[in-house]
Amino acid sequence: MSEDNKPEAASTDAAHAPARRVATGSAGRHRLVGMACGAFVLAMVGAAYAAVPLYQMLCQVTGFAGTTRVATKAPERELARTVQVRFDSNVAPGLPWNFQPDVGSVQVRLGETKLAYFRVTNRAATPTTGTATYNVTPGAVGSYFNKLQCFCFTEQTLQPGESMEMPVVFFVDPSLADDPEMAGVKTITLSYTFFAKATPAPVASGEATKAPAKAPL
Repeated sequence: MSEDNKPEAASTDAAHAPARRVATGSAGRHRLVGMACGAFVLAMVGAAYAAVPLYQMLCQVTGFAGTTRVATKAPERELARTVQVRFDSNVAPGLPWNFQPDVGSVQVRLGETKLAYFRVTNRAATPTTGTATYNVTPGAVGSYFNKLQCFCFTEQTLQPGESMEMPVVFFVDPSLADDPEMAGVKTITLSYTFFAKATPAPVASGEATKAPAKAPL
């Protein structure tokens, strides 16, 4: 009777063998999919951190989203066509400054280098530091609006009650006249917003100058 059962047992083992191989192969595929998903998540996290500086670089190079461009020299030609450049000034909450342009707007020929001043006053009883963000509207004009000098390129620190006249030197690229989409542009608004710079936490007294303990001899 046991001899009769031997073929049946062998047959049963053979029937189950393919199922075991399939299960093993399925587990391997699951591990592979899991590793691929993990790698994808890590790549997305890295891309998220890189997105901000890359976006800022894109805006500065292309003028995207109304970001103005930085020029190293003035254009070689001026055109008769003019645009009105309006100035808009803002101060974010948390920065006790008064900030406004000396004039509300100027007429500028395309290709003409123009100088404008903004006045800022620190109302606080302590020194404060601010940094300015900027853009122009309409946003599509950003690639044609160039700055040669601007207080927005660096941080500004004011002493208590101090006032300062801050210059910006700019021009509107004459190639704007060659863009049919810019044919209707007669007014450009240059906007600035000053934000307070975060102040690092003070170091506890004596910690900065304390010498490290010497090892026992």
